[in-house]
Amino acid sequence: MTDKLKRELKQRRPFSSVQEEVVLSAVRTADVLVQPFAEVVRGANLSLAQYNILRILRGAGEEALPCGEIGERMVSRDPDLTRLLDRLEGRGFIERMRGTADRRKVLAKITKDGLQLLATLDEPIRDAAKRALGHMSAARLNELAVLLDEARARAAE
Repeated sequence: MTDKLKRELKQRRPFSSVQEEVVLSAVRTADVLVQPFAEVVRGANLSLAQYNILRILRGAGEEALPCGEIGERMVSRDPDLTRLLDRLEGRGFIERMRGTADRRKVLAKITKDGLQLLATLDEPIRDAAKRALGHMSAARLNELAVLLDEARARAAE
């Protein structure tokens, strides 16, 4: 392992294990990689979690999704999903309704305004991804994706 992370974190003592170092490196890397995305969505007065919800609902098409399913699909889990949905609904980007079969179930669906907002963010988000990882070859990115998938799968067991 390199000492680069140790220097970045200004840590004097060695990590307790290579596993600890790799986990901390992954967290640090995620934080660095997400910043350009956060800046793009911040320009639209959205958080990354709100942007993620809008993308999930756009992906569902005409189908309204139960709130629980939205939470399961989120990239980063947010314990206050209701608050996020409230804010998106207040701005007219989503609508919520009760399920017809089960009135206890709350469903959410993206609105035309929400779709229009996402359309304005699509290109800047693609550009942010290219800036973040465009220096890496497709082969290296595929290798990294496989390693990350493996780490997530094992950590979730």
